Amino acid sequence: MSSGLFKLSFRHGIHPDEHKDQTAHRPFERMPFADRLILPLRQHTGAPCEPVVGVGAEVRRGQVLATPGGFVSTTLHSPVTGRVTALAARRHPNGQMVPSMEIDTDAYSSQRLPPASSIDWRALTLDGFIEEVQRAGLVGLGGAAFPTHVKYKLPDGRRCERLVVNGCECEPYLTSDHRTMVERPEAVVRGAEIVATMLGAKETVIGVELNKLDAIETLRRVVGEGPTRVIGLNVKYPQGAEKMLIKSIFDLEVPAGKLPIDVGIVVNNVASMAAVADYFDRGQPLIERGVTVAGPGVDRPSNLIVPVGTSVRDVLRHCGLNHETRQVIMGGPMMGMPLASLDVPILKGTSGILAFTDEVVDHTAEYACLKCGRCLEACSNLLNPARLARLARAGRWNELEMNYVMDCMECGACTYACPSGVPVVHLIRAAKTSIRKRKAKGE
Repeated sequence: MSSGLFKLSFRHGIHPDEHKDQTAHRPFERMPFADRLILPLRQHTGAPCEPVVGVGAEVRRGQVLATPGGFVSTTLHSPVTGRVTALAARRHPNGQMVPSMEIDTDAYSSQRLPPASSIDWRALTLDGFIEEVQRAGLVGLGGAAFPTHVKYKLPDGRRCERLVVNGCECEPYLTSDHRTMVERPEAVVRGAEIVATMLGAKETVIGVELNKLDAIETLRRVVGEGPTRVIGLNVKYPQGAEKMLIKSIFDLEVPAGKLPIDVGIVVNNVASMAAVADYFDRGQPLIERGVTVAGPGVDRPSNLIVPVGTSVRDVLRHCGLNHETRQVIMGGPMMGMPLASLDVPILKGTSGILAFTDEVVDHTAEYACLKCGRCLEACSNLLNPARLARLARAGRWNELEMNYVMDCMECGACTYACPSGVPVVHLIRAAKTSIRKRKAKGE
């Protein structure tokens, strides 16, 4: 069976304005190569990678620059042909100074990838497949940037019964996943086929929200009468979260503190599946990605294919940053990261760059909590965000953990729903960071 429309949904959630019309029908265009790229050695969750080339090295597009610094780490490749000009601390989008590699692009060299043969993935063992995915530098492209190969290393006693391909893209403004499904459906389906076969999944489901009907229709044409199903889902935020998506498709709960694999499911983003196909069919590692550039602060909203390491300033200049911009966010407006500087690079996990003017930037004053319960109604993890925010302000770490603060996925629905302007998710995020630091110190 290849189609379906599911009425199931996860509990609670919100319906923010989508603002996707700016770019939903704008095909990808290639961002010109910048004169200089900055590549942080920490591109993802986990350990940073370790450089294998030094200052002065001539590198070619697709060449390995750094190797994994551990299992939860991945490979970094050069997005351009050029020369390494620095190995030094550079500003990361999160504001920290992190070890980075600086490359000056060679304007006179071909930027084509060197010829590479396809990889016979069917001849690989699962461990060999995992090594290849790590070698390809693949991370989750939906925003979290978790190293993809780690998901494929199944815990002892666990089996992958189902592969879920996440095409929800529920964050407002963002449409790069949408365009990937419309423009590259064969690659999405091909990547899913490769992963499902290697993991032994008996069922593959591609979940897409109903505000992307063209993507659903395109994927269904590619799937045909094959075993993969393309499911249309009612639009609701944060349906792109793994546990919410599993609930919507299968009416199945992933228990608190557990992962999708604990119920026999692996979830991957649609762009990640296309990247798997690119590597095994064409030998292309993860050196570029789709990025939505939108918001009232840009004159030419676009979907771009951007080399990793390109500065946000270069991207916005390409799209016409206007002088009324007051805030720039990397990612979506709900879970994205406000930038203190535009001179930071696009990362492997960067799904969008949003430029907001005063009319969009949130200037809401904070008032006392009304105890109205709207944050509880919004929270799809069934937590009590207002209580967590109060405990966070008071630094009551043990009580926070007793109230399952670490289960919060920081989707921002609580803050969106709060009529008093309480920065609920920011308080919770800071509390989680403090708890992790205390545990690391053994406190």
